[in-house]
Amino acid sequence: MKQILYSGLIGLVLSLFGTPALIRLLARHGYGQMIRDDGPKAHHSKRGTPTMGGIAFILATLIAYALTKVITGDQPRASGLLVLFLMSGLGLVGFLDDYIKVVKQRSLGLRAKAKLLGQSFVGLAFAILSLQFHDPRGLTPASTSLSFIQDFSWSIGPVLFVMWAYFMIAGMSNGVNLTDGLDGLATGASVMVFGAYVFIGVWQYGQSCDRFATATANCFEVRDPLDLAVVASALMGSCFGFLWWNTSPAKIFMGDTGSLALGGALAGLAICSRTELLLPLLGGLFVIITLSVIIQVGSFRLTGKRVFKMAPLQHHFELKGWSEVLIVVRFWIIQGLCVAVGLGIFYAGWVNS
Repeated sequence: MKQILYSGLIGLVLSLFGTPALIRLLARHGYGQMIRDDGPKAHHSKRGTPTMGGIAFILATLIAYALTKVITGDQPRASGLLVLFLMSGLGLVGFLDDYIKVVKQRSLGLRAKAKLLGQSFVGLAFAILSLQFHDPRGLTPASTSLSFIQDFSWSIGPVLFVMWAYFMIAGMSNGVNLTDGLDGLATGASVMVFGAYVFIGVWQYGQSCDRFATATANCFEVRDPLDLAVVASALMGSCFGFLWWNTSPAKIFMGDTGSLALGGALAGLAICSRTELLLPLLGGLFVIITLSVIIQVGSFRLTGKRVFKMAPLQHHFELKGWSEVLIVVRFWIIQGLCVAVGLGIFYAGWVNS
């Protein structure tokens, strides 16, 4: 358990003290945020705020994980490394998008096809690799069998699993990206979900199917639950440190560099901990905001009318006159409730089995 404490603390310290250095570096080179003209007018004052801040917590997480392994003498595990690969790979795609925005002064960054291609390459590589690397028990980082709290014993096969994993990765990374529209909103919401995955990893590490198995229950084993908890703790600490500077009024934005990385990390933790079907609840705010965009686009194309004043949902409330801080805090409350309910279901499912 020392690993979890070390990784969280190191991630927090590195991000808390490393982000100001990144702010100065980005400001010196003029890497400021472009603001779309069709967005809320109040956001125009944010033009020029340093972006690509995701670099800070990505590096802090990677270093925290590595230093934790050195300090404790424990070996890195396949599951943790794969989640870090997914986070870093999607972060690189986001970095290219942000770089084009600030250097080319083009508010839309990468072309849609190029961005999709990059996300697809990283996501599919993760999905394929997660079915490799068997441990002595024959377990791989991910499983083709569907599970929620218990194992359904329904194997969908490797091809459908890869498609399912890619759908999750694309959906969650874009969901966090859509949520990243107000100061601190996506960062704070992500901290809560990473905290949930610290709990899930610790619980799975400390329990065994033998203890809870009954004639009707099908527990499932996870290959590296403690390592997943270490990664989640490093991410939680790093995001906490970044939030100090990202909260309103933000001194730096995470950009697509950060939002795609965070979404990928969340999906990777869910896949490797076999809680894929629990993630939409744990990350409920990201799902709600994504649905608001889908509803808005679908309604406009079908009827020519808009359901919301503006999508994503947070901008709808901005145009209704809510202050930015009010929206962020209330959305954090919603996200906290989603995490509480999700963890309650997770705990109850294991105990009742």
